[in-house]
Amino acid sequence: MNINKYFEDNVISIGFDSPEGHVSSGVMSPGEYAFGTSQKERMVVVHGALEVRLPNATEWQLFAAGTEFNVDANVTFDVKVAEPTAYLCYYS
Repeated sequence: MNINKYFEDNVISIGFDSPEGHVSSGVMSPGEYAFGTSQKERMVVVHGALEVRLPNATEWQLFAAGTEFNVDANVTFDVKVAEPTAYLCYYS
């Protein structure tokens, strides 16, 4: 397992390998963040909500607990967090 901290410790994740590939589980504190990808990612919101502006989009989309979204490799996407939010990220 590996622990990653981003944005002055406002986003913390624990990465691990599963039979399906690499996964990270993390928590985001309230704030606004820009994430870059190196692989395809499937983000599942576990608790709270993420407001997301996907690459090449002008509109923000809200993803509440129990919903998910996909992001291609080698892009940047923006996230707004209003309350502490937990997620799972599956990489491929």
